[in-house]
Amino acid sequence: ERAGFITGYRAVLNKDQLGLGHLTVMQVSLSATAATSLDVFNAAVNRIPEVESCLMVAGSFDYLLTVRTRDIAHFREVLGEKINKLPGIQQTNSFAVMEVVKGT
Repeated sequence: ERAGFITGYRAVLNKDQLGLGHLTVMQVSLSATAATSLDVFNAAVNRIPEVESCLMVAGSFDYLLTVRTRDIAHFREVLGEKINKLPGIQQTNSFAVMEVVKGT
């Protein structure tokens, strides 16, 4: 801990038990990637509780999101009411996860 290798401890919650068993992975492309555009997007995506993780990536799209919801209907609601309204969104591609083979 003193050397900085251990950065914290946490409880791992059962997503099914919490009613959040549906996982979707999303590719997000922004219309602009200037530093200010990225900062505005980053701040806004952090305010969506259903977004479990948001990774900025190099490649043919800008971000990879994991989104936790109750079911596909709830995901559709989150997509339409929250994610698609994020600043700078140009395009999204969504992939429903059928099984988590390895997750840490």
